[in-house]
Amino acid sequence: MATRTLPVAHGLPAKVASVPPNQTLYVTNLPSSKIQKEDLRTALYMLFSTYGSVLDVVALKTSKMRGQAHIVYKDIQTATQAMRSLQNFEFFGRELKISYAKSKSNIIAKLDGTFKPPAVSTAAQVEVTDLQQSIFNAPVPGATTTAGSGLASKPSGGDQAMADAGTPEGRGTKRPREEEQEESDSDVAMEEDSDDE
Repeated sequence: MATRTLPVAHGLPAKVASVPPNQTLYVTNLPSSKIQKEDLRTALYMLFSTYGSVLDVVALKTSKMRGQAHIVYKDIQTATQAMRSLQNFEFFGRELKISYAKSKSNIIAKLDGTFKPPAVSTAAQVEVTDLQQSIFNAPVPGATTTAGSGLASKPSGGDQAMADAGTPEGRGTKRPREEEQEESDSDVAMEEDSDDE
């Protein structure tokens, strides 16, 4: 039985040849301390968009992803052309190392309809205890409750209209302020305590 070998991709490192072509490029050896994240993303976008339509640039500054980025192209041909042209390109004083990404980017998966959101971990799920339920479902303080429902009832008496609301001359007029009797000592200055005693 004859064994079948994959053809060697000429001009590409062996590590790159083992990963199938992808629309997403994996870029390493980026300067991580010299440049801010947004500036790095902008510079990468400007550099890589000269070869075709760039859909997304993912450059994170976490300790695990520092010095790395993912560039997502619209098609595989432009990604391949950019990878071949920019391999070992000097970018902010460092030579870029570019390869195909091992997996499909989330934005590509969303475009072709195969995206599955990551499952929520058990740590993110919150368990509500009976005590918490009783606190959250407690009646409003000061409100009376109807028997058995646990809900606050509407106060009896209903809404009351103002006495002069029905008369046209009572609407829109300013009521006079009731004058208070002025105290005679209101204009007298306060006595100051002296330290001379």
